[in-house]
Amino acid sequence: MRSRTARQSAPPPAIVWFRDDLRLADNPALDAAVASGAPLICAYVEDEESDGLRSLGGAAKWWLHGALEDLQASLRHLGGELVIMRGASAQLLERLAIETGASSLFRNRRYDGASRAIDAKLEAALTARGVTVESFGANLLHEPWTLETSSGEPFRVFTPFWRAARAVGDPAAPLPAPGGLSRHALPETLNGLLCTLASLKLEPHAPDWAGGLRKAWTRGETAGQARLTAFIEDGLGGYARDRDRPDKPSTSRLSPYLRFGNLSPRQVWHAAATAVSSGASQASQRDLDKFLAELGWREFSYHLLFHNPALASENFNARFDRMPWRRDPRALRAWQRGLTGYPLVDAGMRQLWSTGWMHNRVRMVTASFLIKHLLIDWREGERWFWDTLVDADPANNPASWQWVAGSGADAAPFFRVFNPVLQGQKFDPQARYAKQFVPELASVPAELVHRSAADPGDELLFDPPKTSYPPPIVEHGEARQRALAAFQSIRQ
Repeated sequence: MRSRTARQSAPPPAIVWFRDDLRLADNPALDAAVASGAPLICAYVEDEESDGLRSLGGAAKWWLHGALEDLQASLRHLGGELVIMRGASAQLLERLAIETGASSLFRNRRYDGASRAIDAKLEAALTARGVTVESFGANLLHEPWTLETSSGEPFRVFTPFWRAARAVGDPAAPLPAPGGLSRHALPETLNGLLCTLASLKLEPHAPDWAGGLRKAWTRGETAGQARLTAFIEDGLGGYARDRDRPDKPSTSRLSPYLRFGNLSPRQVWHAAATAVSSGASQASQRDLDKFLAELGWREFSYHLLFHNPALASENFNARFDRMPWRRDPRALRAWQRGLTGYPLVDAGMRQLWSTGWMHNRVRMVTASFLIKHLLIDWREGERWFWDTLVDADPANNPASWQWVAGSGADAAPFFRVFNPVLQGQKFDPQARYAKQFVPELASVPAELVHRSAADPGDELLFDPPKTSYPPPIVEHGEARQRALAAFQSIRQ
């Protein structure tokens, strides 16, 4: 242990609090902390104790472990170290500041209500002790309070929101990663607060259900940069044409990297825009605009969450509080397991279970099926996706579910009921996607896969001697009429 004189003469450290920004490059909080010249304490707190904070689902916890592991390695390479703690974050970080004599804390902002309350509590406590707290925008292109309608209200419709965002101009260029870090050694009095990454038990063990996730993904900042480069080189060209095709590698698959801040939206924006403007990519301006609009929907979702903290639990449109939802555990279980008898729906739900991810077009179809064909509350689906998606996002997930349900901002009207048969025929015409995730259909001719049970040749799909694939749990036409009648009841 250092002597009292040595401790008193050492410069006070700065704390960098990592949260949903698990990267070194384009990390404004880390950049500012390094620029301060203070030795750093890089900290992560696994917080499942603070009031109102939503615990991560299983798939997201699995991703978090890999992202933290990658961050640990990157920090060590630069001479730093990641300090891991578990408990109520405001209390732990206040104690960390007291015990180390920290002069400042740097953090990037979060936007859900519970996280903002934690941040405000910690800032008040540290400020009272003379510790400077600085916060930065790192995970959005625009802070939610900077965009509003001409009447000064939050946006409720995506198109004018995105038009206003684009009018601001391109986002600032991303920051480079620091070239090195000065690490502050912790006093022994803190040993009881520290824990290891393994002790957080974020990855499943008994049983280990993550084999499909490990096969599908490499987690962390390093992998995120590689994935971004690969998409711009091989996937951005033709994005506008093929983005709705789950049978093609036509989407970026960057969502989990953005969710955990392994990549920043500014990095994604500038990498794609630069490649197109320089001619390094074969993508057209239309491809680029469509892709950037997906970042725009993410921005819009966070705009909604910031102004509506109960987005995951309360209808944005209160009229839907009167919706006569059905309680049907058997139908819900069939949907969760991918056993509805509709190949596109079932392929999507099985892709989700095995890989922790689902193509966006299929997310809309599966969500519509649960809400409208089965008339089950959208919150049941939102909770299932929260637990099974590696990119389960506190803004995107509820905003998108409410969009499909018709209860959200700029929502699809409830009477728009996706026909899962026609959706399959249009977006998976050779049934490659369906057959990949529903092996019971492997021997069924492609032209017969996306058919209703009433179609000629349906025995090829549903005859037990030929396949174990189940018949539809509900007939499309009847389900649609039931959904429309339910919606009519809340309009009166």
